[in-house]
This record gives sequence, structure tokens and C-alpha cells, in this order.
Amino acid sequence: MNNKTLTLAEAQQQVDEWIKTIGVRYFSELTNMAILTEEVGELARIMARKYGDQSFKKSDEAYNLADEMADVLWVLICLANQTGVDLSEAFIKNIGKKTTRDKDRHQNNEKLK
Repeated sequence: MNNKTLTLAEAQQQVDEWIKTIGVRYFSELTNMAILTEEVGELARIMARKYGDQSFKKSDEAYNLADEMADVLWVLICLANQTGVDLSEAFIKNIGKKTTRDKDRHQNNEKLK
């Protein structure tokens, strides 16, 4: 895994290979959903301390923003693999949906000016 860049499809393939060779098997979808929630909570903890109003505690020193984001992505990829979702295709469709739906919405939002 010496790649500097990685497509979503490549990431999905690498996670699948890792799970099947090192991780033994995927956790259940429900377990992975719970793990995803836990990982998002760890990311939120760092964000609240680094960009929000909370101060860091000694126990927060081990947390790394990039690593926590990668943990969230990892579990999301696991769920995509388990449920047959092609994240590249889903992301492209999602951008199209947002572009159509929000074409003028943000431009006309007084709060964003």
C-alpha cells in the first residue's frame, strides 16, 4: 500500500483483501454500523477540542485527526463492501443529485454571504 493516491474502487478492493487475508471476515453489518458510530464519535471529540470550545485533556493526546478520519472511511468502506455498494458510482450520483437540487440554493442563501 505505497500508493500516494487511491481511487474509491481501489480502496474498496484493498479493504476487502485485508479483511479476507488478515481480518479473517467482516464483522456483521450491524456491528460495523455501531463501530462507524463509535469512530465518528472519536472524530467529533477531536473536532470539538481542536475547532470548538472544548479543551484537550491528557487522554486526548493520542488522538490524531487524520487517523480518525481514516478510521471512519475504513468502516464505511467495509459497510459498502458488505452491502454491494460501489462507492465511486454512489458518490458520482450523489454529486449529481446535490448539483441539481442545490443549483441555486446556496448561492441565494443570505446566511452564506
